[in-house]
Amino acid sequence: MLESIDHVNIVVLDLESMVGFYRDLLKLKMSKQVTIRGAWIDAVVGLEGTEADVVYLEAPEGPRIELIRYRHPEAPRPGALEVPNTPGLRHLAFRIDDIDEAVTRLRRAGVRFFSDVAQVPDEQVTYAGGIRKRLVYFQDPEGNLLELCEYR
Repeated sequence: MLESIDHVNIVVLDLESMVGFYRDLLKLKMSKQVTIRGAWIDAVVGLEGTEADVVYLEAPEGPRIELIRYRHPEAPRPGALEVPNTPGLRHLAFRIDDIDEAVTRLRRAGVRFFSDVAQVPDEQVTYAGGIRKRLVYFQDPEGNLLELCEYR
């Protein structure tokens, strides 16, 4: 039986920059950094001669984030930036306690948001106990779509 979501894996081109973004700006805790290689990972990912650097980042609750940079085989360059309505896994949402503070802090660091913080209309989404959701979309340094959300 399913217990929980264990982790989200993000393949990156610039590991140092991405670790800085997720650790320093989003305040995730770096729990481990390793280099993986060998027959076991070749079999798991279906590639030959795999060698990759992996950084594990954790929030107080929820799944951990794995940032992985493949040394070998070289990763193909991504195509055009995908938009929010492209089919497939599309964004990673971070639940936070103060969205206004987070947006201000991230804007000061140069992060650009798709819009101002939006309030989900009560008539479109209802949460138990009168809880309301506020959210905003943005991207990490490599263009991955992220969301900040606050429930109050």
